[in-house]
Amino acid sequence: MINPKHKAAQEAASYVKNGMIIGVGTGSTAAYFIQELVKLFQQGTDFATIPTSKATAVILQQFDLPILPMDDVSTIDLTVDGADEIDKELQLIKGGGGALLQEKMVAFVSKKYIIIADESKCVEQLGRHPLPVEVIPFGYKAVKMVIENTYGIKVVLRMKDGKPFITDHRHYLLDCHFNRIDDAPALHSHLNNITGVVDNGLFLNMADTAIIGQLDGKVFTVSI
Repeated sequence: MINPKHKAAQEAASYVKNGMIIGVGTGSTAAYFIQELVKLFQQGTDFATIPTSKATAVILQQFDLPILPMDDVSTIDLTVDGADEIDKELQLIKGGGGALLQEKMVAFVSKKYIIIADESKCVEQLGRHPLPVEVIPFGYKAVKMVIENTYGIKVVLRMKDGKPFITDHRHYLLDCHFNRIDDAPALHSHLNNITGVVDNGLFLNMADTAIIGQLDGKVFTVSI
């Protein structure tokens, strides 16, 4: 049986057309979409890609898929990426893979933004998954304290191999355990107005479509 994420990726690949510029997401789910892009490219479909992280760029290069610099494009035809949480209005939490800033920048200039996931990512209320907040390293403890004191929650500096996790743009990530987010727009605005915060993992009013793979092998699509 094909993995539900892979089924969603196969469905997303049907949106790829000749001549497109395609934003390519980061993480295990997006990796399945890359597999489908490789097949399309080998079959003669002509497209170029914009990676959302250095890790994704490395994979695209391994398969000789054409890559464009972000600064060389003004719009992206289609971006396909995963998500950590998706609610019924297609509001998202992203950043579990550590690439939220570049993912959001690519999504922002995309004509169509498709999220692929398995059904475990679908939630009634955002917040169960920790919300990543990208911060500059200088003074990050002060930012951490402000978030903790304002919301009364646990905030954890993300670590890797015993050291702070470093994003592609040399920042830290604070994983914020809200458990439940009742007013995502207000939270997004407040977090991004804290000095030292670069951006956060709330992707609001950005996704056009979510393609969800199910354990029974079927997929369902939700569009706004």
